[in-house]
Amino acid sequence: MTKVKVEVIGLSASTGSNGAYALILKETSGERRLPIVIGAPEAQAIAAEMEGIKPTRPMTHDLLKNIIEQAGGTVSEVCIVELRESIFYAQITIEGLYLQVDARPSDAIAIALRFNAPIYVMDTVLDEAGVVPEEVDILDDDDLDEDDDDDDDDLLRLLRQHEEESQEEKPPRSAPSSRIEQLQRELEKAIREEDYERAARIRDEIRRLTSSEP
Repeated sequence: MTKVKVEVIGLSASTGSNGAYALILKETSGERRLPIVIGAPEAQAIAAEMEGIKPTRPMTHDLLKNIIEQAGGTVSEVCIVELRESIFYAQITIEGLYLQVDARPSDAIAIALRFNAPIYVMDTVLDEAGVVPEEVDILDDDDLDEDDDDDDDDLLRLLRQHEEESQEEKPPRSAPSSRIEQLQRELEKAIREEDYERAARIRDEIRRLTSSEP
């Protein structure tokens, strides 16, 4: 399996959010993007480091950085290694202490930013959950409009295309097609409203239904 280097390109909260945020990662050598739903504290920790904001007292991830450094270690990289039952799993590699620690992606990324360490995603995870906005070009012209360059519209079309392709590649499902169609409509609405947290949850529910056995 291959690791793909990514960078943080977005962090947003939807109006209908219950305190969750959508963290958007993008591969550095391509256009695939990976949306991950994270909690508010982790979003705050990531945003603070990205904006160069230094709190008067260390946040949890700042404290972890201090502990690792004082123990003689440094974070060399973090990697999102698996997607299982709609949950992402990550690992933090610590040089000097010869450790590889399991972590939530949000915590791993918050720490990686503090060490200026590279962030990776396994290609199998990107293949399963990533989206490529530029692939909208292969859709029918009737589906396109003057706002084709809009990232949200691209993401919407690609998510729909991704779900349709996933259904074609798999055997008949037990989930009623009407339910999946309803979820796809809700997914469209969530993306149009920039409710990325809800969109990610609907995407995961569609994937769960289409992968269930008859």
